[in-house]
Amino acid sequence: MAEQETRESLLEPYRVLDLAEGGCLIAGKILGDLGADVIKIEPPGGSPSRNVGPFYKDTDHPEKSLFWFAYNTNKRGITLDIETADGKELFKRLVKSADFVIESFEPGYMASLGLGYEELERVNPGIIMTSITPFGASGPYARYKASDLTTWAMGGFMAITGEPGRPPVWIGFPQASLHGGAMAAAASLIAHWHREMTGEGQHIDVSIQQCVTWCLATAPRYYEFLLRFLNLSNLPRMGAHQPLPHALSPGLNYVFPCKDGAVYLILLGGSNPSYLNSTKQLVSYMDENGMAPDWLKEFDWVNEYDASKLTQDVIDRVQGVVTEFLMTKTKGELYDEALKRGIHLAPLSNAKEVYENRQLQAREFWAQVEHPELGQAIGYCGPFVKLSEGPLRIRRRPRSSASITWRSMGS
Repeated sequence: MAEQETRESLLEPYRVLDLAEGGCLIAGKILGDLGADVIKIEPPGGSPSRNVGPFYKDTDHPEKSLFWFAYNTNKRGITLDIETADGKELFKRLVKSADFVIESFEPGYMASLGLGYEELERVNPGIIMTSITPFGASGPYARYKASDLTTWAMGGFMAITGEPGRPPVWIGFPQASLHGGAMAAAASLIAHWHREMTGEGQHIDVSIQQCVTWCLATAPRYYEFLLRFLNLSNLPRMGAHQPLPHALSPGLNYVFPCKDGAVYLILLGGSNPSYLNSTKQLVSYMDENGMAPDWLKEFDWVNEYDASKLTQDVIDRVQGVVTEFLMTKTKGELYDEALKRGIHLAPLSNAKEVYENRQLQAREFWAQVEHPELGQAIGYCGPFVKLSEGPLRIRRRPRSSASITWRSMGS
């Protein structure tokens, strides 16, 4: 038997032409992390995404955008003006040897240049072209422009995000386009599998609004239930609360403050053995520290803290004394004891704590990438999965200059 050919990475033979911007850059990054040869194409003067912060040492400069660095690892780069006649021809030459084209222009822009899917399909019948837009290429909103805030709002996510009785809130870090880019990468790989089976390329139309709506999980399914059985039109905002089963209103709080931040704690009773044991262990921990009142030590968790029968008064009384205790301990102290005792508790980590997390360090999640132009290495998120075949790694750092031309990169 002939020795099986080995590849350094999964998508090593395949080429991606990346015209995306903003968070949509993550689509090309994912394919690049999987081993594809991703060529980021910038317009003359450089990509507008180079102006997105935060910036290295707070220096507002297109060569020091940490956003740009983060979403362009494992990519090569060229400068190409696809609006000129020469640029269009050079782009078509690249398409001949490419497998994917990813773009995030407004609907119809590429077609207006003579570089739409129908034209590129004639150049390369197997090409997969993935277009990412705020609302998709069809429908009444197709030509609408949108910000991250707009797509979160119109996708329905903001309506259920926030504290009860207060206005909706926006996701803290702009990420709607990241969801669009991630789903674009997944769709591109699905289309690639179809091409492997049939030889056919195709055009993928990604709507960021639809991607955001997917993030709602089971929330849309509540609509008919609320309308039919509770005479409510929408799922209410509940903050960090879990609604009680007998009424969709705030009830059980799962996020509690502690000495140096906050923890996530499942505080339940009823007939579930796991929850019941966790709650009893928490009371025992409080008692060892002299902070469990007699009524709490004698509390009937099976019947008095059954979620199907709970009242808000009981919840407030129990959670009040638990909060007093948690405020005397740090996240680290609480987590260590939770692991020993089987308490359903986890710390809410900030960026520094995530970076220093022992589990992520042990799995070598973080990668240090040298940046000679900055005179130091920068820490990056490493591979998003571990593979036994074709291991993922950062092979290239993002280029720091937009002055590289297509010819310097070769074909």
